[in-house]
Amino acid sequence: MGGMEHGHGQAAHTGHSGHDNHAGQDNHAGHDKHAGHDPEQFRRKFWLSLALTIPIVVTSEMVMDWFGYSLSFPGIDWIGPVLGSVVFFYGGWPFLVGAVREVRDRAPGMMLLISMAITVAYGASLATAAGAFDLDFWWELAALVTIMLLGHWQEMKAIGQAQGALAALAALLPDDAERVTDGRVETVPVSDLRLGDLVLVRPGARVPADGLVVEGSAEVDESMITGESRPVPRQAGDRVVAGTVVTDSAVRLRIDAVGADTALAGIQRLVAQAHASGGRAQVLADRFAAALFYVAAGVAAATFLVWWALGSLDDSVVRTITVLVIACPHALGLAIPLVIALSTAVSARAGILVKDRLALERMRVVDAVLFDKTGTLTKGAHKVTGVAAAEGVTEEQVLRLGGGVEADSEHPLAKAIVTAAGDPAPATDFRSLTGRGVQATIDGTSYAVGGPALLRELGVEVPETLATATKAWSGRGAAVLHLIALSDEPRVLGAFALEDEVRPEARQAIAQLRAQGIKKIAMITGDARAVAEAVAADLGFRPGVDEVFAEVLPADKDRAVADLQARGLRVAMVGDGVNDAPALARADVGIAIGAGTDVAIESAGVVLASSDPRGVTGVIRLSRAAYRKMIQNLAWAAGYNVVAIPLAAGVLAWAGFTLSPAIGAVLMSASTIVVALNAQLLRRVRLTSA
Repeated sequence: MGGMEHGHGQAAHTGHSGHDNHAGQDNHAGHDKHAGHDPEQFRRKFWLSLALTIPIVVTSEMVMDWFGYSLSFPGIDWIGPVLGSVVFFYGGWPFLVGAVREVRDRAPGMMLLISMAITVAYGASLATAAGAFDLDFWWELAALVTIMLLGHWQEMKAIGQAQGALAALAALLPDDAERVTDGRVETVPVSDLRLGDLVLVRPGARVPADGLVVEGSAEVDESMITGESRPVPRQAGDRVVAGTVVTDSAVRLRIDAVGADTALAGIQRLVAQAHASGGRAQVLADRFAAALFYVAAGVAAATFLVWWALGSLDDSVVRTITVLVIACPHALGLAIPLVIALSTAVSARAGILVKDRLALERMRVVDAVLFDKTGTLTKGAHKVTGVAAAEGVTEEQVLRLGGGVEADSEHPLAKAIVTAAGDPAPATDFRSLTGRGVQATIDGTSYAVGGPALLRELGVEVPETLATATKAWSGRGAAVLHLIALSDEPRVLGAFALEDEVRPEARQAIAQLRAQGIKKIAMITGDARAVAEAVAADLGFRPGVDEVFAEVLPADKDRAVADLQARGLRVAMVGDGVNDAPALARADVGIAIGAGTDVAIESAGVVLASSDPRGVTGVIRLSRAAYRKMIQNLAWAAGYNVVAIPLAAGVLAWAGFTLSPAIGAVLMSASTIVVALNAQLLRRVRLTSA
């Protein structure tokens, strides 16, 4: 920047498209332990089973004895066997099928445990009906199946609601679009849009596909994509993405991405990948569930043998069934998947897209955050940060004349001066001085704006009144341009300092990371050391604690990550997803700012849909909150089984305390509800900092 010439060769800023051109594969085909479980199926089965369970319970001799009433009518003895068999085969069928699948896959778990419990209960009930046992068992079997169906229905519904982020994203797209052809507006299905089509988007309508504004300007609500609550202004040349809402006036767009190439489709793929990816905590839960099967089966067998040896076959059957019921790992099976599903959905609504669950898990232990400078901590676009005027000239005149000279230039620095001028002077005879600057005529006088090369060519000296300011600007790495009056004796009238604008929210992000206990904050850039140090000072970096990597080539950015890791730090790398792929991949957690680029999908574990670096603090908050919920749920589910299984086996029977299978089912479902409600508290986590 400091040595930049004001020519038109190389732009200072390399941006990214902001949308997903990558067809990336959807990994959502991975095995889901609840695959094939339809919440609606469990809802129907639950209500019918409940309707059949009520008469079974009401006509049970045991229940009538408990409540002191009596019922007698022809066929009452057949209510239990007939309706109980319907409940077993109709309501219990999903569990039986799941058990067969687990046996076939050699992965014993929850479904096999449930099936063992209800099958033993059904067999004992049939034996009782045939006179082999003196047990009234049908009501307990029916209650067990019904309560299991209720627990599964609620579980599936909860996970389905959490995973509804995908459906919600898909629903953002309108069905139709207004395509403009030869000045005529026609309504066509969105699927008919092609690259290059011109479409009209009216106030209040959703954008049908990604494109550039070619006519009109409007405020656009992008909250569903970026999490930003305030509408953002969009005008000719600006990009808008599918699913966002034009709020106040009509615009015309030139479509440049459709279907799977839109940013929205990219976000859908990221959310789907997050649901499909696994994590260490999930592996732990699955292993625990498998181990629980063997523990429960062993305890059930021992319980049966011990109580039978004590001379009570009836008690041995009841205790064995209760052990199998109480051990059903509903809570354990729900502990991790629901937390992950909810955290993914909550983050997606806040514009934080978790591609890799392991990355989300690791984020809680990160102690160093490395930011790419351009486009991440800065806007990647220059603005005028200082104006100086020579003797006899005002700063307002320097701005007005400089803006007039630069008005027809396409150079990023020129645009910054024109923007700062506000009302530039009318100019004619514009001419570009390649590699040196630009020239134009204002009110009959020729003026030029350029850098050191133009000063050398014209042989002019910078007045002492300007030299102090320009030296200070150059010292902090700013690009310095001069306004020169071209006459027989060219003279410098003023100077401009131009710097990459620091994002205001970047300062907040740094402060928030520090408050979260991050040990080291670092910045990496290809810019000169002076530029980098100036930006770091502006952001509030702590000398001797935080770190700046300057003059680094894009290919060497991953070395900086490796350097921090070699010091024992766990590093999150935050980049704009353009040329940071190696560093994003090497970091413990790669976070891409700005969703949808190829590099973001390939290299980052987490993608922030907006360009707000404060999203990094939201990822940390989410990671820590999700981990707490996982541990709490695992502790509850595991602890529940540790306490409940011995009680179900009858270790306190000597003290008069026993658990029936139905009570065991109630306790198991209560445990599931506790885990589900605890996971739902994740919705309270505040991820945005605006």
